Amino acid sequence: MYPPKYHQDYTINTIKEVAKTYPFATIVSAKDNTPFVTHAPLIFHREKLVGHIDNNNPHVALLKDSHPVHTIFHGPQTYISPSIYTTKQLPTWNYIIAHAKGSVREISEANIVKNAMVKMTEFLESPDQNFMLDYKDPRMDRLVPFIHCFEISVAHWEGKFKLSQDKTPADIENAKQALIKNNQKSIADFVNHLFEKHFKGTK
Repeated sequence: MYPPKYHQDYTINTIKEVAKTYPFATIVSAKDNTPFVTHAPLIFHREKLVGHIDNNNPHVALLKDSHPVHTIFHGPQTYISPSIYTTKQLPTWNYIIAHAKGSVREISEANIVKNAMVKMTEFLESPDQNFMLDYKDPRMDRLVPFIHCFEISVAHWEGKFKLSQDKTPADIENAKQALIKNNQKSIADFVNHLFEKHFKGTK
C-alpha cells in the first residue's frame, strides 16, 4: 500500500472527521475501462454517505444497482519548503486525504430524497443555521424529478495523512504551522486572483 505505512491512518473516526469537515467529494466509478468522475458534497446518514447530482449527468448510470464506487475527500495540502525545518531536508508536499470505497444504491422515493436534501442543508449550514430548507416548499417537489439521489455503503475507509511524520518533533510542528498558514494565504490569494480574472469586464 502506498504511501508508506507511517503516512496511513487507520483510525476510522479520524478519517471520517476529514469527510465531515471537507464534504465536497470526488466520486469515481468505472465502466469498460472508462472512468466517470463527479464532484459533489456527501454527508453522513448513520454509517452511509448520501448525496445527489443532476439527473442528466452520465455518471448516474453507475450510481445505482450496487455498483462499486470510490470517493475521495480532500483536506488541507501544501508544498513544504526545506527552509522551515531545523534539520537539513528536501522539498516535499504534505496533505490530508480520506478515501471511502463501497457500493452505491439509488434513492428514488420522493419523500426520502427531499428529506436527504433538508438534512444536507442542515449539516452544511451548521453550526449557525442561517438558512433552513423547508421540506414543504413547492419548489422541492419540482426539483426532485431532476436530481439523482444515492447512498453509499462504505466497506473500507483509508486515511492518507502525509504530515512529516518521519521528521523531528520540532520539524513536525513547523510543518503543521506551514500547512495551516499556506492554506489560509493561498486560498485568499488564489480566489481573489481568479475572481478578478473571471469577472473582468463583466461589470
